[in-house]
Amino acid sequence: MMAAAAARADRPPASQASGPVAIVAGSGRLPLLIVEALERAGRPCRVLAIRGFADPATRRRADATVDLLDVRGALDTLCGWTPAGVTLAGAVARPSPAALLNTLAAYRNRETLRSLASGGDDHLLRGVLALLEEHGLQVLGVRDLAPGLMAPVGRFGALGPDEAADASVAAGRALLASLSPHDVGQAAVVASRRVLAVEGPEGTDRMLDRARTLARRPLGLGRAPAAMVLVKRAKDGQDLRVDLPAIGPRTVKRAAQTGCIGIAVGAGDTLVLDRAETVALADRLGLFLLGLPPDPEPAP
Repeated sequence: MMAAAAARADRPPASQASGPVAIVAGSGRLPLLIVEALERAGRPCRVLAIRGFADPATRRRADATVDLLDVRGALDTLCGWTPAGVTLAGAVARPSPAALLNTLAAYRNRETLRSLASGGDDHLLRGVLALLEEHGLQVLGVRDLAPGLMAPVGRFGALGPDEAADASVAAGRALLASLSPHDVGQAAVVASRRVLAVEGPEGTDRMLDRARTLARRPLGLGRAPAAMVLVKRAKDGQDLRVDLPAIGPRTVKRAAQTGCIGIAVGAGDTLVLDRAETVALADRLGLFLLGLPPDPEPAP
């Protein structure tokens, strides 16, 4: 046992400054957008695709594939690459209790998975981070690797908010700040000072569906409340290496269908996927896009 402990102590860290960036890829376009940004910068990278979640294009680019619940297999692969850093990109679904009970990989890793799945999303992500760091892997965020994907401060479409929309944005921003300690969602739909919906575990798309119903727009008919906006921002204290709010063309389309006249997001902490397409679609549908600067520091 002492010899084994000594061998572990002598083992070099899994992360190496000269190694590739390892991208653990879930669903969506983000993993390949990061690959493109790294390749433009001349940085080597490897992709570990999560089976059943990574898109076909991502799987074709992947250097290896692993099951969602095969923690040991994922760690062995990542450590074997001796990466300069690891980033988690793309969406995955929280494993169900049935999956935890019936998957062989989950059985082998049942104590780790039981711990990770025992709390809210923030607890889960913190657990994943701790697990990677315990194995000597440095976790990097999208902001470190592809800062050009983040929302800028100010207007980044052709349109801007009017006074009424500014009031809605301010109300939504204050609401989300007040909810930050409670591990609630990252988005809300607000009309003037009336809160129509707050994002929960169902995600932004389904929240927008609820807001559309509550705004009394059956089948898309009728008039939406005045100055209705979607506000999306990171929670205070959120670890932005692994959990970033994001918008893209689908968000713009859904917000327009809900009756929103604009979208306001946290600048520097919100991803804008396929920005050119997102901005062009917002302009065409008559929505403003606004990047909100960080909240001012409280006075001492």
